[in-house]
Amino acid sequence: MKGHVRIFLATLVICSCLVFIYLNFNQEGPNTHCDLSDIPVRPVMGHPSIRPVTDGKAKRAQLPHVRISEVHVSPAFRKSIPQSSAFWNRKFHSGLKKLNDAGHLRLPEISGNGTLESTEYLQANIPNFNTYPPMYKDFVRSMNFRSPDILINQPNKCTSNGKPDNVTLLFGIKSSARNFERRQAVRQTWGQEGVYEDMHNSLLVRTVFLLGTSSLDDPDLGMLLSVEAQQFGDLLVWDFKDTFYNLTLKEHVFLKWSILHCPQVSFIFKGDDDVFVNTKAILEYLKSLQPAKKSKLYVGHIIVQTSPVRFRNIKYFVPQTFYDGPYPPYAGGGGFVFSGALLESLYSISWHIPFHPIDDVYTGMCFLALDIAAEKHMGFKTFDFMVKERENPCLHKHLLVVHRRSPQETIRLWQKLKSPILIC
Repeated sequence: MKGHVRIFLATLVICSCLVFIYLNFNQEGPNTHCDLSDIPVRPVMGHPSIRPVTDGKAKRAQLPHVRISEVHVSPAFRKSIPQSSAFWNRKFHSGLKKLNDAGHLRLPEISGNGTLESTEYLQANIPNFNTYPPMYKDFVRSMNFRSPDILINQPNKCTSNGKPDNVTLLFGIKSSARNFERRQAVRQTWGQEGVYEDMHNSLLVRTVFLLGTSSLDDPDLGMLLSVEAQQFGDLLVWDFKDTFYNLTLKEHVFLKWSILHCPQVSFIFKGDDDVFVNTKAILEYLKSLQPAKKSKLYVGHIIVQTSPVRFRNIKYFVPQTFYDGPYPPYAGGGGFVFSGALLESLYSISWHIPFHPIDDVYTGMCFLALDIAAEKHMGFKTFDFMVKERENPCLHKHLLVVHRRSPQETIRLWQKLKSPILIC
């Protein structure tokens, strides 16, 4: 009994500390970190309080159904995937047999019911399946799992007074339970929510962090996440293990969430919690776009002419018997921007393309399948500066995204960029 009391008291102390941290971070008022040098930010007043679903055991819930629309698979994407005995290639080309005369897919090839593929089935279709690393085996078994329960939700993130907001930019940031310090640095700096104003525009920015649940060998941080979600109202947590190979599933469920809960968003930034984003520069870039490009944007640091890594000791390893052929052009997963108008098409096409274990490669596949060209922008710097230049604000002033920065480096850079006396 004493052991249980100690555990309860320890948990209570940790939660109290988290609340204390939150109060101290916010004690200077809502405008403390919102005075950009050229584009002031004002917090949105009267935003409805957010009551997330936080009890994973008692209140598991699936998001409402989203209609999977008929989609066209571009000839360029079909030709880019070679006919091969590799498992993924065969699954993809099997799905293409359902194309109608116009090149459209009507019904999804993938059921999404969460049924795991049997070992017998996989051994019959992948000759060396037994030699795959354990985590890779888990990924292949669960490739059809597409509809996990949501444990923590923010259904009012993009609404005011019961009506959808016209959100200009939604930050969808991949994170994990243990990365509280990174999330807090993002909240204090480039991910702060509000209305960014200049002489002609009021640009609404919203932020959510995308999480799964802890792995079996990690401490259970569910209670801390519940407190954090209630205090900040920006966590989305789904009921799947937060592993590297499940980032593709995280991408898929975020598309669904955005369609349901942020339907009028103009642009979405999808990135990691350890990048530095120049929010002002991104907004200025988005304002400068021609109307035709605003609805078909997929922009970032574009990686071209690459092929799967075949070395087992590298986390990007993809077996030859699983996927064969080159990768399509794709935006580095550290951070990229795409049009909100593409959400429904991306979600629909993702039901027809088998999951790939590298999430940014999979995203590039989906865009190419929709015949949306990946656009390179020099402001997205996935590969970093030299160490001595990592905190030079003038090198960051006109960049959009840099990968990667520690929470402390992020805060220092943000403060330098906001300084009215900075001369570059």
